[in-house]
Amino acid sequence: MVLTIDIGNTNIVLGGYENGALGFCTRISTDKSLEADQYALELSGILNLYKVAGESIEGAIISSVVPQITDTVARALRMFAGVEPLKLTQELPTGVGVNIDTPSELGADLLAGAIAAKALYPLPAIVIDMGTATKITAVDEQGTVQGVSIMPGVFISLDALVNGTSLLKGIATNAPVRAIGKNTVESMQSGVVFGAASMLDGMVERFEAELGPAKTLVATGGAAGIVVPHCRHSVQYVPTLILDGLYAVYCRTHAAL
Repeated sequence: MVLTIDIGNTNIVLGGYENGALGFCTRISTDKSLEADQYALELSGILNLYKVAGESIEGAIISSVVPQITDTVARALRMFAGVEPLKLTQELPTGVGVNIDTPSELGADLLAGAIAAKALYPLPAIVIDMGTATKITAVDEQGTVQGVSIMPGVFISLDALVNGTSLLKGIATNAPVRAIGKNTVESMQSGVVFGAASMLDGMVERFEAELGPAKTLVATGGAAGIVVPHCRHSVQYVPTLILDGLYAVYCRTHAAL
């Protein structure tokens, strides 16, 4: 089994691939205070739930946007599985070009999403990742990242709205029955869900005006499942997109050895 690990600001997403297929996918909270042995216990406990023994893990690959804990998680993997994980950088055989001012600034999660888009879907593609931040990546017909848009994520925006006002309270992030809210909860849900969907629709149109018509619109991330069904464009929701990209790089790297 190959472990794929995406370390985000809010969650660490973990997936296990065996014989080219995803066997399981789960997540834990990102905690900068944990030591390597604590992460080892947490990760091994989760794997035990899926009946995955440490000795069955042949390799691992990590993408991370939290540098403070990247090495901590790598040490945890060495402790409980005895493997040295790959760390996703542009030095690996990604198969993806990066045409931005400073290529090293491209986040590993965005790179993994672009890799998955090139490996699995028709190009050009627009890749949407709705996590702590909402990020939209343009991938041209050659599989080159042409640029990115980054904006506050759905949940962080909702937190700012609630914490920055006196009368608005927390709500369930469900879509209301109408855009024109008849009460405070409906009004906030309309703004959060339909507003985010309209933003995606508008950004897709702006991206296509510069990139050309996209053959693939694909979205991932914790908020995408809530928002994407309400977009006017046809956007595929693929929760494991980043992990799929990591697995593709792992396979390319080992094929090149």
